[in-house]
Amino acid sequence: MEKLKQNIILFDLDGTLTDSAEGVIRACQYMQEKMGLPVWETKDLHFIVGPPLMRTFKEDFGMDAETAEKALTTYREYYTTIGLFENKVYPGIVEMLENLQQKGKRMAVATSKKESLAVTILNHFDIAKYFEVIGGDARELGRDTKAKVIDYVLETMQAEKADVIMVGDRKFDIEGAHALGIPCIAVEFGYGDRAEFEEYHADYIAATAEDVAELF
Repeated sequence: MEKLKQNIILFDLDGTLTDSAEGVIRACQYMQEKMGLPVWETKDLHFIVGPPLMRTFKEDFGMDAETAEKALTTYREYYTTIGLFENKVYPGIVEMLENLQQKGKRMAVATSKKESLAVTILNHFDIAKYFEVIGGDARELGRDTKAKVIDYVLETMQAEKADVIMVGDRKFDIEGAHALGIPCIAVEFGYGDRAEFEEYHADYIAATAEDVAELF
């Protein structure tokens, strides 16, 4: 296969660079308990990892806007102090980033996680240094969808869309990239699966972090 030519690579965070499921799920269970809601079992909450939380609370939990805001605030009581560190970098990620850096690629993060939390996590694991820009959710600025986060990162980097590709693990990454006319590499080691990637027309599928690097 011919190597990909894009020089700018955007990465999702949860499910792509780090396995954050434990902390996200525990924070959700904390929110449910504090709000007097039924506490779902861990196995039934994996779907919440990755997508924008406000969307999840409204669409999957059936909350109105006011309740969803309260849920998000309660969730963050746990996540911002404990949950964000119940997390680990996936195998091969550091080697992949080193490889891509050596190939001269410009890299950034585009995540639906609150931007300040994303910065904290990436610094905690000492991988923030690989990224030119770390862009995340900033609802106070109207940046509340994956497409808006990606658009912000591209604008900050002064990037030409033809020179950009997204790497993510869920349909939201594919949809967000495609909304801006950008191709997407879907990774199988995260929280999505091949059926989802095919349904949402991922442009490329990579089984491992090493496979991502080898595409370039």
